[in-house]
Amino acid sequence: MYEQKTKETDQSVVAFIENVDSPKKREDAYKLLNLFSETTGFEAKMWGPSIIGFGSYHYKYKTGHEGDAPLVGFSPRKAKISLYFAPGDPTRAELLQNFGKHTTGAACVYINKLADVDEDVLKKLINNSVAFLLKTYPQE
Repeated sequence: MYEQKTKETDQSVVAFIENVDSPKKREDAYKLLNLFSETTGFEAKMWGPSIIGFGSYHYKYKTGHEGDAPLVGFSPRKAKISLYFAPGDPTRAELLQNFGKHTTGAACVYINKLADVDEDVLKKLINNSVAFLLKTYPQE
């Protein structure tokens, strides 16, 4: 049976950020920590070894696959900072047009540094992602 790899852990978010090699990425990680916390109202938790997540939801696909995931999150990775938003959120593409310098993946948006993007658009991306996931996967 499939076992979910990325689960919420008891690891310290601050200890994780303190171990980020790049001082600039570490500074951006603290700024993102505050921005995501204030915007969502959720406490930051580590998900797996390297994702800082906020809130959580339980999903179940038609295939029967199910699990838990953070509503939104980020990870200050070596190459770029990964921002995690809801896959399938119809407002994401439109908001990203005014976001600033970034690239995208299926569920991730990648940035080099926080200064490259519009923080107001980031807050909208966070809020829309949380609202979309809570509507799509109502919690019982």
